[in-house]
Amino acid sequence: MSNEPLKLAVVVGSVREGRMGEKVAGWVTAQAALHAKWDVDVVDLADHPLPLAVAGMGQSVAEEVQRVKDAITPRLVAAEAFIVVTPEYNHSFPASLKNAIDWHLTEWSAKPVGLVSYGGMGGGLRAAEHLRQVFPEVHAMTIREMLSFHNAWGAFDGDEALPDAEAAAKKFFDQLAWWAEALRRARASSPYLP
Repeated sequence: MSNEPLKLAVVVGSVREGRMGEKVAGWVTAQAALHAKWDVDVVDLADHPLPLAVAGMGQSVAEEVQRVKDAITPRLVAAEAFIVVTPEYNHSFPASLKNAIDWHLTEWSAKPVGLVSYGGMGGGLRAAEHLRQVFPEVHAMTIREMLSFHNAWGAFDGDEALPDAEAAAKKFFDQLAWWAEALRRARASSPYLP
C-alpha cells in the first residue's frame, strides 16, 4: 500500500448565486484534512461554466468548451477519488453538474465517488439517488456511505456543521479511502478499459 496521499477532487455542483455549495464544500474539505489521507482539490463548477452540448455548435462554442475542459480535465484525471457536493433542485441534481459529467466521460473511470447532498426536508437525497444512476454510465462507482444535510440553511453555524455530522464524516471518509486505495492498486496492476 502506498503512503502517498490520495488525490481527492471535491466537485461543487451548483452554480447558482446564493448557493450553499461553497459552505458545504468548505466543511467537507476541513473534514478531509482531519482524515489526513487526502490531497484535496476543490473544483467549483461556477468557476468553469460549460455550455450545453448542442448539435452543430459553432466554432466559438467549441473553443469555449475546449478552454474550460483544458482547465478542468487535468484535475479530474489526477483525482483518485471524488466527492460531489450537490443540492437538490426539483427532486434531482443541478443541470450544471450533469453537464460537467457529460463533457468529461472518461475522467471518472474506475474511481470512487462520495456523495454529499444538501437541501430542505429531504436533505438532497433524491439528487444523490439520481447521481447513483448516472455515475455507473461513466464507469465510476458511488460508495454506500453519504453525507446529507437536511434543512441545510440551519445545519451550519458560521462555517461549522452540527457536531453529529463529524462522526458520519469519519465513516464516509474511511469508506471512500478504502475504495480509493483499492482502485489505485487495481489501476496500477491492470489499466481499466471502459
